[in-house]
This record gives sequence, C-alpha cells and structure tokens, in this order.
Amino acid sequence: MGFLWTVAEVLVALILIIASFLLTAIVAEAYRRRHNNSHVDAHAIFEDPNSLKQVPCPHINDPAEKYISLVIPAFNEEYRLPGALDETINYLKHRAAKDKSFTYEVVIVDDGSADATKQVAFDFVKKYTVDNVRVILLGRNHGKGEAIRKGMLHSRGELLLMLDADGATKVTDLEKLENQIHAVARKEFLLGESAASDSSFRISDIPLAAFGSRAHLEEKALATRKWYRNFLMKGFHLVVLLTAGSGIRDTQCGFKMFTRAAARKLFTNIRLKRWCFDVELIFLCKWFGIPMIEISVNWSEIPGSKVNLLSIPNMLWELALMSVGYRTRIWKISS
Repeated sequence: MGFLWTVAEVLVALILIIASFLLTAIVAEAYRRRHNNSHVDAHAIFEDPNSLKQVPCPHINDPAEKYISLVIPAFNEEYRLPGALDETINYLKHRAAKDKSFTYEVVIVDDGSADATKQVAFDFVKKYTVDNVRVILLGRNHGKGEAIRKGMLHSRGELLLMLDADGATKVTDLEKLENQIHAVARKEFLLGESAASDSSFRISDIPLAAFGSRAHLEEKALATRKWYRNFLMKGFHLVVLLTAGSGIRDTQCGFKMFTRAAARKLFTNIRLKRWCFDVELIFLCKWFGIPMIEISVNWSEIPGSKVNLLSIPNMLWELALMSVGYRTRIWKISS
C-alpha cells in the first residue's frame, strides 16, 4: 500500500511540475507576443506587373475607395486558386455591369508559398489590372491569420470579405452576409429610408460583422467523419466556448464579412497568426460590442485542406495564449 502511495505522490508531483512548466511557457510566450500587432502600420507596396511601377498601399484608417474588398489568403495554392479566382471575378464583373455603384477589388495575400502561387496571382493582376486585383507578398509563411490581417489592413472597401482560396464557399453567398449587414445596420442604428438614402451615410462607418456558418451541416458531418475526429472537434468547440464564450456556433468557417469600421478595430488588435485568429476575432467583437451575425452558407469539401489532426495541438496552444494574454492584460486592446 505504501508503494502505491509513493507512486501516486510521484505522479502528482510530475503533473504539477509539467503544469507549472506549461503555464510558465504560455505566460512567457503571451508576453513575447504582446506587441505582435504593433508592426501593422509599416508601409506596404503593391507592384503593378503591367507597368512594373510600385503602387502605394492604402491603410484601413484611410477612407474607403471601393464598395467591397475580397481578401484571399493563399499558401501553396497554385492549383486551387485559378478556379476560385475565375469564379469570383466573373461574379464581381457581372454585378458591376448591372450596378455602376458596385466597385470591387480582390486582394490576394501570398503567405510565403513555395510553388507558383505568386505567378498565378500576378497573372490575374495582368489580366484585370492592379486597380481590381492586387497581390501582397509576405515573403515567408506566417499563417492564415497574419495573411488575412495584412490583406484587411491594406484593403479599400466599405465592406471587407475574407474567403478561402479553395472556393469551398460559393462567392455568391456574400450577398447573404451583405444583405444582413445592411438590414442590421438599419435596425440596430434606427436607420430608416431617409437615412439610408442620405449621401452622408456610409455602411463603412458602422461596426458590424457577419460570419458565414456551416453549423447547419453539422449533423451530416458527424455521421460521415471518423469517431476520433468528432471527439476532437467537440473538445475543440468546448475549449472555444470556455475561451471566447458563446454566440457563434461555427467559429472556423473561412467566410466572414466586416464593415470598415469593424475591421479597423479588430485587425489592428489581433495577435494570433494561424488557425485560431477566428476565435480571437469573436473575442474582440464582444470586447468592442460589435454586433455579430451568423449566417448559413453553402459549403463543399475541397481536396487539399491544410487542416489535419496535428493542427489541433497548435489550435489549443493559441487558445491558451489568447486566454492568458487578454485575461492578464498582457495584451492591450487599442480602440
């Protein structure tokens, strides 16, 4: 019996040592990242492949010059990107042809790709001009969150949409998010017909966020996925709930729209660079009191996903960093 007690004591001591080491590592890393958002004001340059001239980057603090910006992060997407871009730009051109007030841009952020993603992106710039399609090169791989942040901070739209390079969500579904943002703006801020027609009113000035959601597909997904994937996903959702709170069922859908005012607050503050930046966006929306709308979108499984089982530990690590960083006030939020 004494031997069992000794073993139990040793195990408890090991658990406490590991927990202490892990907590110390989390606090140290959160402290190291406390200024991760401070370099976002660095000047960036777009290159026009047609004239070879450099085009100054706009900044999220500048007034909007387009109605909508679509930000597409791309990492080794030379095969999936062309089809998604063709579909996206055809849709945008069709809307612009019907409505002259509908102006747009597509901002492709190459997150340090090792394949021909950069060349594919520049081919579209040559075809559609640098006014409609722009490319930001990050040089090395930083992560999806950082790629989207860079794209958002250097976009010109009143509305800013992030979407994945694989085309898993149909670009036409942006109208669902767009319509809901306009509807909530009228309802939440008591904007009637007279205000909506006032030339001084701009949707870009009202902080709102609309999140595409695949939650309505969850039952089917649970039936087709492996049991351990369902277990891990449920566990991840529980951790997200404890970290960011309730409100959004599908935090990880890559189809999200923000007004310029919301993007200005959110993307000048986020620090997470990889998969869990979505959760940080929700946390910051709640902090700033930015209304969030969750809207069902059409979604298809596209081969070549970058998410795998090894992504789960990285997600949990980032969630822990976020929780410690904000709750200890190590991560300051600027308004």
